[in-house]
Amino acid sequence: MTVSRIFFSLIVLFCIVSCGKDDDTTPTTPVDAGNDPNFSIVANDDGVLNDFTKKVEVFGIKIFAVPAVADDRLLHAANLMAQYLDNDEDGTPDNQAVVDKMLAGNAFMVMWKKESDLNIDPPSGWEGQDLGNDETQPSFVANGKTGDFDAALEEVLHLITHVGYAAVYPSIFGEQIGSELGDAMDIARGGQFTSIPNSYPAGAWYTYDDSTCDYNCMATEYIYWALTSILGAQENRLNEIGHEWTLNTKSKVETQDPAIYQLLTNPEYKFPTVLPDGTYKH
Repeated sequence: MTVSRIFFSLIVLFCIVSCGKDDDTTPTTPVDAGNDPNFSIVANDDGVLNDFTKKVEVFGIKIFAVPAVADDRLLHAANLMAQYLDNDEDGTPDNQAVVDKMLAGNAFMVMWKKESDLNIDPPSGWEGQDLGNDETQPSFVANGKTGDFDAALEEVLHLITHVGYAAVYPSIFGEQIGSELGDAMDIARGGQFTSIPNSYPAGAWYTYDDSTCDYNCMATEYIYWALTSILGAQENRLNEIGHEWTLNTKSKVETQDPAIYQLLTNPEYKFPTVLPDGTYKH
């Protein structure tokens, strides 16, 4: 997690973190993205986001990319999205209502190489999430969840929870005060803070301090930390993330944050139970 960023539809949508470095280095080593026969990269002929000339669709949800984004990185993001939405990999979304809300909300992703690529104007009513080429690390999970973190695990999930789950279950996963997600987060932060406190209370385990991140943004980040910790993505990262989130394993979340654990493992909501690795096998 380095620099915070704010993403967009036509208005500011929500605040997220882990902006990748603005760097011109494109990896040349091929990575098996699990892309055959599931996804194809096609030309973006939608008449929108024209600088993002490449496109992949996952259950109808569009991922656009500028030419400098490596194909394996684009396909990796597509495979991750498929695995998040179809975790049992049977070819059908596990929670069709979530996908339907994403489609109704015109959910989309853009993949960029340089931060200047994000000087864009999406159509009104579209809700999006960005992901950088150089912060996408397809080998992270395959390498035992060591090395540079795969930010695609975060950014893809943000889109799914923000546009999908929050809309399908507003009283449960709505990113606002009074939802069950919000109530759990208030416990995790040691209080109900609508702005970043000077210091978090002793005993808080979610202590993000980016002043650009409002309550809704904090909720988006909170559900990401909790779910990916339950799935095992954070198990080797405590030294890196502990200033922001300390419950980096499933057992820690279950023991110390039972409210969010029960929500995210309730089979009614059909959250993933296996960490995506970018090799969708349907």
